Amino acid sequence: MTQPFTVHFDPVAFHIGPVQVHWYGLMYLLSFLSAGLLGERRRKQGRLPVSRDALSDLAFYAMLGIIVGGRVWYMLFYYAGGLHWIWTEPLALFKVWDGGMSFHGGLIGVLVAAWWWSRRHRLHFFDTMDFVAPLVPLGLGLGRLGNFINGELWGKPGDVAWAMIFPNAKLEDVQLAHGQPALAQQLAQFGGIPRHPSQLYEMALEGLVMFAVLWLVSMRPRPRYLVSGLFALMYGCFRFAVEFVRVPDPQLGYLAWGWLTMGQVQSLPLIVIGLVLVAMSRRAPTLAPAAH
Repeated sequence: MTQPFTVHFDPVAFHIGPVQVHWYGLMYLLSFLSAGLLGERRRKQGRLPVSRDALSDLAFYAMLGIIVGGRVWYMLFYYAGGLHWIWTEPLALFKVWDGGMSFHGGLIGVLVAAWWWSRRHRLHFFDTMDFVAPLVPLGLGLGRLGNFINGELWGKPGDVAWAMIFPNAKLEDVQLAHGQPALAQQLAQFGGIPRHPSQLYEMALEGLVMFAVLWLVSMRPRPRYLVSGLFALMYGCFRFAVEFVRVPDPQLGYLAWGWLTMGQVQSLPLIVIGLVLVAMSRRAPTLAPAAH
């Protein structure tokens, strides 16, 4: 095996005076910008009969939903200290650098924001969600790219040609190599154990593939529920599959059978909801762009 690529990037993209601008923060910024630009393009095409100001309100509320929902969900299901933080350290909720946020919580935050906004504008909730769904995958892909640059959320050891060394996984590499001669040899030879770049798998599937499918489907007349259903179904399936080659969160490990992860458990409802919505779309009205 030739020397694998070592994932060792500076997490700081550039400095503005004393301020450090991190790549991961840039990924969030690019995510919101791409969603805003694509959303305005779809609005002009008549995909949602609202004004530019109304769409700006939806973007703002969705952004709040992502941040609040993602952080609260992480603290409830992934925080290393369990739920004790609620009464012992409630301010831990605001330490976003400690653990980060959860996609599933961010999704719930967006759903709540979109439901409230849809009621205000007297729109069908799923017309709003069918409009929003194609705007999300590029942000998901950029977020996984940020994880890759940070050298976090790495995959399991693998012998594929594109396996990579993650220096941040060195402690885990040493533990895995103990008592396993093949892994110990790789550790000695490469300075780390080659692993699946699971972040790039998710970037490709949850980002590029989902965006291509949802964008193409949403550009043509299609029944209500279909785009939202495809989003939930594809994300749930892609996330469930990639979890097989991704190392689970160390504070949680595997939940059952030596392979089931929290990410898989939380993706199962999305798969079910996606199937239900796709089935509902078969009897739903076909929606065409609104006339200008």
